[in-house]
Amino acid sequence: QVQLGESGGGLVQAGGSLRLSCAASGRTFSNYNMAWFRQAPGKEREFIAAISRSSASTNYADSVKGRFTISRDNAKNTVYLEMNSLKPEDTAVYYCAARYGGYGQPTSSESEYAYWGQGSQVTVSS
Repeated sequence: QVQLGESGGGLVQAGGSLRLSCAASGRTFSNYNMAWFRQAPGKEREFIAAISRSSASTNYADSVKGRFTISRDNAKNTVYLEMNSLKPEDTAVYYCAARYGGYGQPTSSESEYAYWGQGSQVTVSS
């Protein structure tokens, strides 16, 4: 089992930037595809971005493509989400998630990720 913990959320003005981090512990981090999801008030949780075990492949939701970048450092057991040009509609609780194994482009399917962090609030003011 892998434990995940997000950090780096906060309040930012529209057009600003934030970087979220998700530290993993408990298992070999490089064995897991990693992803970010978010959930806004009153809405379902939605996929944001995912990265393969070796960083060779990424996957982004259309809503964040070109603004957000997912990356990972397997030596530090950490996955990152760099968020630029933030909009008020990006306001949500952001979750990192882990999926053991996987090949090719990492999946955007929430049900494929077995391990989840507790979430980090991101608020973008207009």
